[in-house]
Amino acid sequence: MGKHRLEQPSRGGSVAKKAMIAGSLTVGSLAVAAGPALAAPAPSATIEIPNLGKFTLPGVDQKQVPNQFRPGSLPGLVTPTLTAGEKAVKAAESKIGSPYSYGAAGPNAFDCSGLVYWSYQQAGRTIPRDSYGQLGGGRAVSYSDARPGDVLIFNGGGHAGIYIGNGQFIHASTYGVPVKKASVNEWSLVGVRRY
Repeated sequence: MGKHRLEQPSRGGSVAKKAMIAGSLTVGSLAVAAGPALAAPAPSATIEIPNLGKFTLPGVDQKQVPNQFRPGSLPGLVTPTLTAGEKAVKAAESKIGSPYSYGAAGPNAFDCSGLVYWSYQQAGRTIPRDSYGQLGGGRAVSYSDARPGDVLIFNGGGHAGIYIGNGQFIHASTYGVPVKKASVNEWSLVGVRRY
């Protein structure tokens, strides 16, 4: 009589469950430590990963999920959408320290309106190239209503910069002076335009 194997039910699911309980589960860069091997597994935990959605993790206790991945626990979980003006500010800030060069519109050197023009291009918007055109374009707003990204026009229309908030703006002023932040009240403001 030959040896016969005793048929046993599949243990794959049980082994996987025990491995998850004893080890950890990794989702992208999120690692969730599992509970002790002898503890009774929690029914499931739900995590929320920005731009991907909600996921249920069987056998993981909700207490093991970091706060930033608990659904609804942090209202800032969704990445805010930046306005074109806010994107232009970020682009302009990235060029602080770049040299001034008359007629230049980046990416390595700028004149005043060239910096504003280039920054808005990085934000996906095409605006007029020169400061007088920038003064004539967009929508006029009062300085008291200015918000980050608004285009500030100074000196009768001959100079432009990008408002960054708190009375500050970024601009390329003149030869020998790199792109920098400055105080609005140190300049003769003639217009504020929103694109």
